[in-house]
Amino acid sequence: MSNADREDMAARAAGMERLIRRYFGACNDADVDTLCASFIPDAVHYFPPGMYEGPFRGARKIAERWQSAVQQLGSYWTIDRLLVVPETWQAALEWSHFKTQQGKLLRGVEWYEFDPASALISEIRAYYATPQPAEGDRFELGGFDYAGRNYPLAPPQGVR
Repeated sequence: MSNADREDMAARAAGMERLIRRYFGACNDADVDTLCASFIPDAVHYFPPGMYEGPFRGARKIAERWQSAVQQLGSYWTIDRLLVVPETWQAALEWSHFKTQQGKLLRGVEWYEFDPASALISEIRAYYATPQPAEGDRFELGGFDYAGRNYPLAPPQGVR
């Protein structure tokens, strides 16, 4: 990789990190306009099945839901660890979500996809740190197209 390419990747990584941090700040401030400006218009935020009414679809929906969480639950989020992969326009982070009005704390991890054309967030996939449910046989994100994105749907042949 040339020096110019390294500089481009470093600048991209810094921009991606700034956007994620701005997004979290806007979540905590319940700032709908800044939240919307963090996403492409048709962005999707995925969650485990049974959470909310399913994935939040659209920048405005994402923004309004987090605004509501702040107003109704006293929600406050922190970024605890952050990894940015500028070469693939992806990032991952660990977070803490304090629901101050309920005295609750949630922890989890999110996977971020960015739109290369706009450098805005196109997708967030949230994974929560919770025990495996006692019932059911598939524990994955609700509404996420695993097959369409070529995720494995079964173990390799011969694995028991």
